[in-house]
Amino acid sequence: MKRVVIVPDGVGDWPLKELGGKTPLEAARKPNLDRLAKSSILGTLKTCPDGMYPGSDICGLSLVGYDPKSSYTGRAPLEAANLGLVLKPGEVAFRCNLVTEENGILTDYSAGHISTEEASALISDLEKHLGNDRISFHPGKMYRHILCLKQAADLAVTTDQPHDFQGSEYRDHWPKGKGAELLVELTEKSRKILSAHPINQKRIARALKPANMIWLWGGGSAPAIEPFQSKYGISGGVISAVDLLNGLGRYLGWDVISVPGATGYFDTDYKAKGIYAIRSLSKLDLVFIHVEATDEAGHTGNVAEKVRAIERIDQDIVGPVLEHLKRGGQWRAFVAPDHFTPIVKKTHVAEPVPFIFAGSDVEHPGSGKPYTERSAKETGIEVDPGFELMNRLVNGWPRG
Repeated sequence: MKRVVIVPDGVGDWPLKELGGKTPLEAARKPNLDRLAKSSILGTLKTCPDGMYPGSDICGLSLVGYDPKSSYTGRAPLEAANLGLVLKPGEVAFRCNLVTEENGILTDYSAGHISTEEASALISDLEKHLGNDRISFHPGKMYRHILCLKQAADLAVTTDQPHDFQGSEYRDHWPKGKGAELLVELTEKSRKILSAHPINQKRIARALKPANMIWLWGGGSAPAIEPFQSKYGISGGVISAVDLLNGLGRYLGWDVISVPGATGYFDTDYKAKGIYAIRSLSKLDLVFIHVEATDEAGHTGNVAEKVRAIERIDQDIVGPVLEHLKRGGQWRAFVAPDHFTPIVKKTHVAEPVPFIFAGSDVEHPGSGKPYTERSAKETGIEVDPGFELMNRLVNGWPRG
C-alpha cells in the first residue's frame, strides 16, 4: 500500500474583508481538494499540544507521527541535521535569521527574503569575524541559517521568534536566562559587521531591505527520535524546500528528496514537487509533501499569494498525486496544514487544523463538504492528539 501526506504549511486562516468574509481556503478555486473532502473523512486535527508553541517544528512532529512532548528539544537541531550538523553532547544549535532592523525596530524577519547566494556570503563573513573554537555559523537557505555553540550544556535560554514581533523594538525581545548575554552580544556585533557590508550597501541602492542583523532563536540539543521504519514498519521520504522538514526527515531515517526549483517561497515549482512525489512512490511506502508558500503568505500578510498558492497546490500536487494513487491499487492519504497562519496575525495560531483523510480501504460515506476550516469544524470529527493521524495512515482508520 502507498501512502501520501500533503502539507500546505500554515494554510489555516480566518475570514478576511478582502475576500468578502471568506478565508483563503474558502475563496480559492481548488476542485481536487474539495472533491476529495466531499468523498472522504473531513475533520479537525490538534497538532499543537496544550502549553506548547504552534511552530512548524512542534506541529511537524505531530504530523509525522511523534509526540512533541516527548521528542521535542528545539527547532534548530532539526534544521542543523539537514546541513549535515550532528550535535554532540554539550552542543546546542540556534536558528540564525538574517533580519532587517531600522532604528531599533525589527522591520523584516527575513531581510526581504534575501537570496541564498547573498545570505551565504554574509554568513561566511560572520563566521570569519565571530567564529571561534566554541562558536560557528553555518549557511542554510535564504534567511534561514544555523549557529552552533560548543560547551553549552548548562545553557538555559528562552528566545522569541522574529516573525512574532516584526514591527516592534527588538531589544524588548532579547533572549532571557542563563547564557543569554552571549546571544545578545553576538546579535549586537552582527549588526555592526553587517550594516557596513558591501552586499547590504548594494541591496539598499536597489531599494531592497538589508540583512543588517542576525536574530538567534529556537535553540536546542540533539533530540532522541526513534527511526520511522522502526516505529511504524514502513519506509518514507520527504519533499520540502526548508531545512526544518528535511532535517526532521533525516532524524526519521527518511529519504530527503531534492526537487529542482523548490524554493520555499511563492516561486516554488509546485508541478515538480508533484512529479517527484509520484516518482518516489515507486520505491517508497510513504511520501510526505510539504509546501511553505502558504505559510510565507500568511507571515507577510499577502492575501493574493495565499490564495494562489492554494490553487497551485491543488492543481499541480493534489490532482496529479491522487490520480496516480488511484491508478496504482491500495492507497491512503491525508491533507493537513501544521498550523494556522492567519493573514491578520502574520504569525502562527494554536488552533485545530482542517484535515482530509482518504484511502482505497476507508469505509466512510464522505463529508459532502468542501475543504475549508468551517466545514472541518461542522463535521464534528476531531483527532486529538495530532500524532494519531499518522498512526491511522499507516494502520487504517478505526472502524465504527
